Amino acid sequence: MRGKNRLFLVFFVFLAFYYLPVKGLPFRGPIFEALALTSWYAKKHVLLCLVPAFFIAGAISVFISQASVIKYFGVNASKALAYGVASISGSIMAVCSCTVLPLFSGIYKKGAGLGPAITFLYSGPAINVLAIIMTARILGWQLGLARAVGAILFSILAGLLMHFIFLKEERKRHMNGLFQFSEEKEARPLWKNAVYFAAMIAILVFANWAKPDEAKAGLWAMIFEYKWYIAFIFITALIIMIFKWFKRQELKTWTEASLDFAKQITPLLFAGILIAGLLLGRPGEEGLIPSRFVGALVGGNSLFSNFFASLIGALMYFCTLIEVPIVQGLIGSGMGKGPALALLLAGPALSLPNMLVIRSVIGAKKTVVYVSLVVVMATITGIIFGNIIN
Repeated sequence: MRGKNRLFLVFFVFLAFYYLPVKGLPFRGPIFEALALTSWYAKKHVLLCLVPAFFIAGAISVFISQASVIKYFGVNASKALAYGVASISGSIMAVCSCTVLPLFSGIYKKGAGLGPAITFLYSGPAINVLAIIMTARILGWQLGLARAVGAILFSILAGLLMHFIFLKEERKRHMNGLFQFSEEKEARPLWKNAVYFAAMIAILVFANWAKPDEAKAGLWAMIFEYKWYIAFIFITALIIMIFKWFKRQELKTWTEASLDFAKQITPLLFAGILIAGLLLGRPGEEGLIPSRFVGALVGGNSLFSNFFASLIGALMYFCTLIEVPIVQGLIGSGMGKGPALALLLAGPALSLPNMLVIRSVIGAKKTVVYVSLVVVMATITGIIFGNIIN
């Protein structure tokens, strides 16, 4: 009953923020910004981003065998294969730092090694092809190229460092019986599972296809115009697969697993977004920390300015692509190119709500180390890039 009550509470909180009459609130300031940001997130990202991600995560935990996860992502798997698959599969998703969390939690709890799981966690929001293209077009090809190279290297380097730092703990985790498994006959051929997951990923991708900033954007604009038709085709295909390929008990187990992810992750996300909005406000608005202070602190290419940009980027919540206009505005206010890259490398992959959920999955110590690695690597890369540009 406790689980049902928690799910009901999560649903109630979502509806409260979704229908919150933000414009009618009689006050302004940091509290208003916290409520407005959370309401905006509930309207723009929960139904189209988070809910599909929960169902994909639930499907990972139910329909992907533990043997397969350990084979490709486990602590004893081939490093080239594990990190290559993790970086590619994460980047294909092209999701924000919060939407990737259920997927990360699913593969880690299924038996993936910490290193490949972290690579997947970073690559999803950071190696976003459209975001990199937009960065190059709006902020210049140098920043676009540096972001692409930096994000790819970061995803693998962060995973490898986490693997070696916590190697003993990870080996103990995999040897203590939690991930012992026996070979089981698969309920469906591999190709059916692959098509099933591809359909869900396609729904997530096309339902969230962003509007191009220019009328003449070629293929991207054409896909945006027909995105709901494309998404509907994949939804129809998914429904047909569900009825033809899956048993009723499997669907029940899948739904229960997806709801478990929702109950675990959603409260932490909403709490983190509220805090992020309170402290830093929404883009173009003020929180407890005035934006003019941020702009003044990230000018030039000093160690402090790059570190501060990385830290602020790590704390703020960026939905996919919104970091580009934010950085554009900061550059216009005097932000250096080095700190701009540092923010672009740390910001999309991390956020305060993201950190809270990661802590619930891998623990506080590993979360602190992961966040510190990203901030430090972004700082160093920003300094190097700033010196090259200058």
